[in-house]
Amino acid sequence: MKRPIGLLDSGVGGLTVVKELIQQLSNEQLIYFGDTVHFPYGPRDLREVKGFAIEIAKFLLEQGVKAIIVACNTASAAGLEELKREIAVPIIGVIEPVAQAAVNATKNGRVGIIGTVGTINSNAHKNAIKSCMPEIEVFGQPCPLFVNLVEEGKVDEKETWEVAEYYLKPLKEAEVDVLILGCTHFPHLRPVISKVMGDKVTLLDPAEETVKAVARILGKEGRLNYGKKADYDRYWVTAQPEKFQQVGQKLLNIPLQVKMIKFWPEQRTEKCLEAVD
Repeated sequence: MKRPIGLLDSGVGGLTVVKELIQQLSNEQLIYFGDTVHFPYGPRDLREVKGFAIEIAKFLLEQGVKAIIVACNTASAAGLEELKREIAVPIIGVIEPVAQAAVNATKNGRVGIIGTVGTINSNAHKNAIKSCMPEIEVFGQPCPLFVNLVEEGKVDEKETWEVAEYYLKPLKEAEVDVLILGCTHFPHLRPVISKVMGDKVTLLDPAEETVKAVARILGKEGRLNYGKKADYDRYWVTAQPEKFQQVGQKLLNIPLQVKMIKFWPEQRTEKCLEAVD
């Protein structure tokens, strides 16, 4: 089936999922919606984030997508179940697949999670892990500045290393042997996080596990595209398309054509697209 796969996030974080899709499911066309005018989702009320996600998912459905990846941990925690009820295509979040992987990977039963304030406070990863294996100890650590560093393209700066040392110290002291990168922005900082945590700690990327789940779900339903890619990938954002394009190309190492979409009522009553060459 040559219909595209849709993705939604508040910024460039979900491009980690795009990168995995390109590697694992290279024949699939992608439509990416970055709600950059509302970036970041992490500090926002989860009810507000759920509302954003539902409206974007409805728009992606109008574009003919065959599945939607909620490529944002905060949005997955906020509205995944309601999206599954309201949207008539498979909805895949980024929490459950990586939680199951953490249960399988831990040897000492001590799992760490880093994410936005909203994601950590939601306990979504913790609950998913505990539902699989209640005896596992779960340690959450909010890392809000990581999101901003990635959005600025600062993935290997002195500031980034200093922030990582500060945020990760409690998890090192807790002696976790598995660390979930509980925000789709964070895999862009994987080399830094890995070095700070040490080689005895297994890092789990939600993007890798999520794309495995997508392949499994679409394969089971006979919806994977085994032929030629139908069309070029599309990237739409609600603010700062030039910045998204610049940072996105740096992170993915491929050229991107990004379009501005005036999607929300406060932007403009009539939705319109404006290309960034």
